[in-house]
Amino acid sequence: MLKNFDYSRRVKVEYETDVLVAGGGPAGLCAAIAAARCGAKTMLIEKNGFCGGMATAGLVAPFMTCYDSGGELMLIRGLFEEIVDRLVERGGAIHPSLVETSSAFTSYITDGHIHVTPFKAETLKLVADELLAEAGVKVLYHTSFLDVETEGDIITRAIIHKKDGLSAVEAKIYVDCTGDADMAAAAGVPYELGNNGKMQPATMFFRIANVDSSKIDEDIEKNRDKFRRVNGVNYRSLHWWVSKAREAGDWTLDRVSIGLFRGVDEDEWSINTSRIMDIDGTDSESLTRAETIGRRQVDEIFRFLKKYVPGCENARLVASGSTIGIRETRHIEGIRKLTVEDILDCRVPDDSILLAANSVDVHGKFGPLSNEYITIPPGKYYGVPYGCLVPVGIKNLLVAGRSISADSDAAGAIRVMPPCMGLGQAAGVAAALCAESRTEPAVCDMQKLRQRLIEQKVYLQ
Repeated sequence: MLKNFDYSRRVKVEYETDVLVAGGGPAGLCAAIAAARCGAKTMLIEKNGFCGGMATAGLVAPFMTCYDSGGELMLIRGLFEEIVDRLVERGGAIHPSLVETSSAFTSYITDGHIHVTPFKAETLKLVADELLAEAGVKVLYHTSFLDVETEGDIITRAIIHKKDGLSAVEAKIYVDCTGDADMAAAAGVPYELGNNGKMQPATMFFRIANVDSSKIDEDIEKNRDKFRRVNGVNYRSLHWWVSKAREAGDWTLDRVSIGLFRGVDEDEWSINTSRIMDIDGTDSESLTRAETIGRRQVDEIFRFLKKYVPGCENARLVASGSTIGIRETRHIEGIRKLTVEDILDCRVPDDSILLAANSVDVHGKFGPLSNEYITIPPGKYYGVPYGCLVPVGIKNLLVAGRSISADSDAAGAIRVMPPCMGLGQAAGVAAALCAESRTEPAVCDMQKLRQRLIEQKVYLQ
């Protein structure tokens, strides 16, 4: 029989800061650096022992495009570009300007995949540490957000869990970059879970090495005329081998193609193929199921690659993600809402804090084999308005990353890592400005915010 009980204990307020950023993924990393560079006393808490989130713990790669849809103009710049440049300097990335569409780096996909950025997760961990230290951010790794205390519509403190126990942080402005809007939900901000409760499927990324990449290229080129899309299902890379494996009883997954992206090193590839349906990324039991299924799927996919795919005979499994890849959970209710019509009509509001051209990509929309993929018209882009980062109901909170105020289809475009990094940078600058002026994010000076972003080399023309 389930029981409820009250639990209380005295918690020490150990930290006071101007800006508290919860979550050190792509959005949180950039939010913390941006806030600190604006002069705010900034603290970042992260549950892992490193930053990067899906880019490091999840082994998600490459960074999707940061260009306009024609591949001519690099739109997502600022901290994203600075991080990429540092990775390139260390040999840990290939600059997106050098990566063309329909190549091994894009899983041989043409639409919406020009100028992606292959990178090394381990190098990103180092670069993230360096940038945070240089900016003067107070970082606490192995620290999880637990709860907030509120007085009316103000967060008064955040409760966190460190290795040595419970603690509390008092901040002027809080920035939720948990990916799941955990802080916003705890504060009582209304939200929608997925699309009326239905969320995009989860994926367990993994990486392989010791691959003869020239043989994969040869096999793809020999069969490229077989690429097609039928009833929302993409028959792309290696679907001819998947078909053979299914006939032989070596393939049981609801996928027909292999998503494989060549890495910085010629023999290394990231595999984005596993698909776990009906997962709720805000529920630990559901996440546990996703992790165990994901690892089983990784094993099946890896054995398939070694047995069937030319060049993978001697492949070695480097690692699977230490956490499952989650595409969608909560979408907060904000003072503005990004819609899929805004994206497809390429609207650029006056209060845009990010320009992007990432395609609408909704996995599993028509069933486990399918996805919806809608590209932006050639040479075009759209803007994300600042109000999408400002939740209703709580006056000293900002939200950045994939859980901003957007409908489910619109979130399918801006959920990938480069836009999330841009959203994080905007949230960090806004948080610093509001902490300095003691104003609420809802009335942040837009002219000053956009000017500060431009000073931080964000492209907002």
